[in-house]
Amino acid sequence: MHRTYTIIIVTWNALSHLKTFLPSVTETDYPDFEIIIANNASTDGTKEWVQDHYPDIRIVTFSENFGYCGGNNRASDYATGEIIVFLNNDVEVDPDWLKNLDNAFDREQVAAAQPKLKACADPDSFEYAGAAGGYLDFYGYPFCRGRIFDTVEKDTGQYDNPEEILWASGAALAIRKNIFYTMGKFDEDFEFHMEEIDLCWRLWNRGFEVVCEPASVVYHLGGGSLPVGSTRKIYYNYRNNLIMMIKNLPEKKVFIRILTRLILDGISGLRSLLKLKPMETAAIIRAHFAFYGQLPGSLKKRRELQKVRTSSGDPSVMLNKSIVTEYYVFGKKTYMEIMAEEN
Repeated sequence: MHRTYTIIIVTWNALSHLKTFLPSVTETDYPDFEIIIANNASTDGTKEWVQDHYPDIRIVTFSENFGYCGGNNRASDYATGEIIVFLNNDVEVDPDWLKNLDNAFDREQVAAAQPKLKACADPDSFEYAGAAGGYLDFYGYPFCRGRIFDTVEKDTGQYDNPEEILWASGAALAIRKNIFYTMGKFDEDFEFHMEEIDLCWRLWNRGFEVVCEPASVVYHLGGGSLPVGSTRKIYYNYRNNLIMMIKNLPEKKVFIRILTRLILDGISGLRSLLKLKPMETAAIIRAHFAFYGQLPGSLKKRRELQKVRTSSGDPSVMLNKSIVTEYYVFGKKTYMEIMAEEN
């Protein structure tokens, strides 16, 4: 029996993206789904265009721009499907993507899933933001099956097996609605970036699983909200990574791993300085001070999360070594190379 789905697309002054990518979503070949446009106070005619061209789509307009986290959190209150798919406004989908993604939820312990993400500009390659599923290393660095740091692989079918992953990309994240509510939705302290990793880590800590279903394929443009290399993106990535670690690391390992990560961040800032990119260094420093400023609130959230977690250790899918060392010291550029010794 098929499950019911609500596809939520957050948008802010991106009518051109909706015109390009929404048609493929509306042509999804699945018997029971609805689309909600979460309109973050757009002033570019988004509401009127959607109403004129897709009157069956529900459009929820907010009075201000609540960003990815806030827009999705608020729009989820209007969802009627059993499973919510948070889909970026710059994602094109195959007709059968939802039918194939639905297979991931046959097992009750699976709380969230993502399709295979490929690049719109180069459909033979994985897409940076999610590829074939996301992971974290021992020190909180994210990477993907199909993308390690800036090395993005061609898709030759090497990751076509469904797998447990640590995190599903926010570009196309499907999650059971009741569990999304139980988890407290996205943490709006994150604003941009890594909110989906935080959510999925919390899922693992509560005994749920996250998977990638590669038979489901979508194509992501990417880089729309914060372009790769922008100092604002660097700031959010460094700050949010530390917040996420403070919230979710096991009790016995939190201090030493946060300390190690702070040192690694310092080395990264020095590296940027030596590469004559002082603005990157400044963004990392600002991120650290922002992290310290938010530390009391993050620790309060940690205490609440520790009370309800059912797993005392790391997620089983966390890489028990440094991805930085594997990539930069040992020259392992692909997921398969890095995981060869693990398997």
